[in-house]
Amino acid sequence: MAEETLKQWFVLHTYSGYENKVKENIESRATSMGMEDHIFRAIVPEEEETETKNGKTKTEMKKTFPGYVLVEMVMSDESWFVVRNTPGVTGFVGSHGAGSKPAPLLPDEVDNILHSAGLSRRNHDTDFSVGEMVTIVEGAFSGLTGKVTEVDDEHMKLKVEIDMFGRLTNTELDYDFVDKQ
Repeated sequence: MAEETLKQWFVLHTYSGYENKVKENIESRATSMGMEDHIFRAIVPEEEETETKNGKTKTEMKKTFPGYVLVEMVMSDESWFVVRNTPGVTGFVGSHGAGSKPAPLLPDEVDNILHSAGLSRRNHDTDFSVGEMVTIVEGAFSGLTGKVTEVDDEHMKLKVEIDMFGRLTNTELDYDFVDKQ
């Protein structure tokens, strides 16, 4: 679990139009170079955009930050080297050059970016089921355990029944706030 706390999100600058290719390259290089324990996820933040033209409504995904890719990783010399030398990556945002390590995104920044893209900050199993026991890991009820009473996969929310002062209470939580037992 100590490794979990070292995981941070970094922003990569890429050639414009190559964001998805860079994402694929990072994922395949992490696997082929045995870096799965240091390089976890690469994402290209996108938002759904609806446009009406000539009476026709068209919905498409637009890149939130063209020319940039987010990568979740444990920063080390090896992981920095693998990511930095991925084809299409021009550099880390927040790095001062000359091999200096970049500054990670702040947790609030990560939450906002991922939430707007409909993604979760934590990479976890999303197959929760009614009746399953979970531990709450964030928020006001952190440390409590409860039973899942409702699952909303579309909005990544759960209703969890917890014991508060001898009474069963239902609360709604984001997937990010719980871990399976």
